Amino acid sequence: MMISKRVLKRLACCYCRLRSQPSFIHHFRNFSLWSTKKDPDLEAALSRNRRWIVNNQIKNIILRCPNQVVPLEYLQKKFKTLDLQGKALNWLKKYPCCFEIYLENDEYHCRLTKRMIHLVEEEELVKDMQEPVFVQKLAKLLMMSVNQRLNVTKLNELKHSFGFPDDYIIRILPKHPEMFRLVNNGWRKSSMEIELLAWNPDLAVSAVEASAQKQGIEPCFSCSLPSTWIKSWQRFEEFNAIPYISPFLNPRGLEEGSKEMEKRIVGLVHELLSLTLWKKLSIVKLSHFKREFALPEKLNVLLLKHPGIFYVSNKYQIYTVLLREAYNGSELVDKNPLVIVKNKFGDLMQEGLHEYNQRRRVVNLEKKRKCMNLMKPERRKVASSETSNQDDNGDTLGGLGRLFDPEERKRFYKVLFDER
Repeated sequence: MMISKRVLKRLACCYCRLRSQPSFIHHFRNFSLWSTKKDPDLEAALSRNRRWIVNNQIKNIILRCPNQVVPLEYLQKKFKTLDLQGKALNWLKKYPCCFEIYLENDEYHCRLTKRMIHLVEEEELVKDMQEPVFVQKLAKLLMMSVNQRLNVTKLNELKHSFGFPDDYIIRILPKHPEMFRLVNNGWRKSSMEIELLAWNPDLAVSAVEASAQKQGIEPCFSCSLPSTWIKSWQRFEEFNAIPYISPFLNPRGLEEGSKEMEKRIVGLVHELLSLTLWKKLSIVKLSHFKREFALPEKLNVLLLKHPGIFYVSNKYQIYTVLLREAYNGSELVDKNPLVIVKNKFGDLMQEGLHEYNQRRRVVNLEKKRKCMNLMKPERRKVASSETSNQDDNGDTLGGLGRLFDPEERKRFYKVLFDER
């Protein structure tokens, strides 16, 4: 009874301390919002893209430099913006199939390998072929916005997610003056916007609606959860029973916080993810468009309410939302031609990393062998000194002490029986 009372007193003290620290409780509650059952396949898909993103940024830095050669000192300064630590030289050496390092005038320089240059050329050809797709994507993004306008600075943060080339404004807008125009009411670069001039009803069809038309059914979301998630399935079916609301519908007629508004926001995020290359987006960057797309303040909470449609991950301390139905395991179901080219870049990167690891393994084995060779003479010296000590001190029986050695015993009995 005394022990149980002590335990109860300690629990009461701990509870009082927690109640007296509201900041800790608030932090714990915020953290619990992000707790979700991890999907190993989708987590693997995110980790596979991480190194590719960094090396793709390095590739773009090299391509922008004169003669497509960058001094390593300059690249080292850029490492902070790439969220990398350590020496740039050590990082680049891991990918010999992608980056070529050479010494000139006592200074290291880096350029792309021939195989990388071929992939860059192939990527440019695909971008030229995908130009009509870029036009449709940009038009759809503008049609989903409240005022049919999007800030250029904000859009640049997501341009690579949608597959847009770096020069998409120069490449697309001048060729389609009947659809787009640049507007700058603030006379600042950060206030520049792209405005949609012509509404195209043929483009105002979401991925959900297009799929329903093919199947001949009413538009509805699909759930990609195991059958054992009974409660999640029940909540999904209740939500799916609400009529589908197109993300291209103007939200001004919908009441904020209503089920209809939630249905429209889920459809909007679903469509945005469908337009991306890897069917994923950073939630932080997506939240920058709250005003343009009429997104709620707590977008993360809303996404976590629909685990059958979206998968939220905190991989690398970056909150990312993925479209579950777009993945089969860790692989995309439908791959954009740009994704196929970029995957070739990833394969080349992995090939170089494997080659680097093999060389490191050989070097480490050689070091280990040399250390073993250096240790052998020392062991012999120690063994000889031990033998001499035994001869001087321990072998008082005329050498019979050696019989305790298994090899000496074998020789002794062999001689003994052979004489008989």
